[in-house]
Amino acid sequence: MTTTEFLWVEKYRPHKVSDCILPERISKVFQGYVDSQSIPNLMLTGTAGVGKTTVALAMCDEIGVNNLFINSSDERGIDTLRTKIKGYASTISLTGGRKVIILDEADYLTPEAQAGLRGAIEEFSSNCTFIFTCNFKSRLIDALHSRCSVIDFSLNKDEKPEMATLFLKRIEQILTQEKITYDRPAVVKIIQKFFPDYRRTLNELQRYSNSGSIDAGIVSQVSDIRKISDLVKNLKEKNFAEMRKWVVVNSDIEPARVYRKIYDSLYEYLKPNSIPQAVVILAKYQYQSAFVADQEINLVACLTEIMVDCEFV
Repeated sequence: MTTTEFLWVEKYRPHKVSDCILPERISKVFQGYVDSQSIPNLMLTGTAGVGKTTVALAMCDEIGVNNLFINSSDERGIDTLRTKIKGYASTISLTGGRKVIILDEADYLTPEAQAGLRGAIEEFSSNCTFIFTCNFKSRLIDALHSRCSVIDFSLNKDEKPEMATLFLKRIEQILTQEKITYDRPAVVKIIQKFFPDYRRTLNELQRYSNSGSIDAGIVSQVSDIRKISDLVKNLKEKNFAEMRKWVVVNSDIEPARVYRKIYDSLYEYLKPNSIPQAVVILAKYQYQSAFVADQEINLVACLTEIMVDCEFV
């Protein structure tokens, strides 16, 4: 069994735009590209796991165009441009049509590589389309923005229930296909925890299903963010050891959720004159969380700075 066959996120990855879980307003845009058999340069932006890479690959599959896929978090430097990208773009497509270069997690690209890509887009405009996916579009230079159609995958409040329902339906189909017995409320609980990160949700469900079933007992293992009040008590008392324990307990939770939970609690626990400073500190470390090697150290550093510099009520 190959890794692709083992991982549900790959085994059940859609190969048509119409099968991707997207709001109608976004799906129509991509379906239009498929219907016209023409994909422009694109910048797909949004949080992790919302389907940016999936829809990019689905378009290529559906149209039948050759594509080069590069994970920019692993290959972020100028050498990738000079070797892989230019080498691929310089050759003729086997199908005789345009070729697509997908730079996944492009916000990891170095400034030098981004500047080089600006020229590559122009140089190979006659035969290549570039698709960039990113979590933070602000980390990509303006010259790339101006050469792409930017599509934001953020969901508005009316779209979230609909997308969650569609995702639940897809999950139930996968669980049935994999012969996993499940309690619907247990599956809903897991989806609620990780939504809208479809990839993380599916990975977690696969992990929880190792026993052959997903039930209320599994749900009890699904951790949630521990009490913010406990964290604040530790920060206020400058109790570094207990603060670090709080971080370790929450280490399996998506960093963005932890930072957001802390941010939402600022007004309740901090003196008014310290709130702006805490916001700046949180923003700095949340930004860094997109590319640091150790999330635990990053969060501990953030909370240590708040502990030292901010005043609590």
